[in-house]
Amino acid sequence: MLQEKVFTGVVLDENFRITLVEVCRIFEVSAERVIELVDQGVIEYQGGPEPPQWWFDAVAFERLRTALRLERDLGLNPPGAALVLDLLEELRRARR
Repeated sequence: MLQEKVFTGVVLDENFRITLVEVCRIFEVSAERVIELVDQGVIEYQGGPEPPQWWFDAVAFERLRTALRLERDLGLNPPGAALVLDLLEELRRARR
């Protein structure tokens, strides 16, 4: 029996904004996990000081996606993922 997979996409542009609740749903992680990644400097939020008021832009969304993959695939902890992400960004800037 064939199983169908449904893939959804997200368009990331300068107007992209996503709430904490949406991030948790898309990445299938808890709010506590996202808050931990914010506290560790992996991603930055916009909006108010309390998590229910947070929203994330395209840069944070992409950093979170990559950080979760680094953690899952390579076993990196949040500080290690933050370092890798910062180095990748520095490399991208140097190549321009």
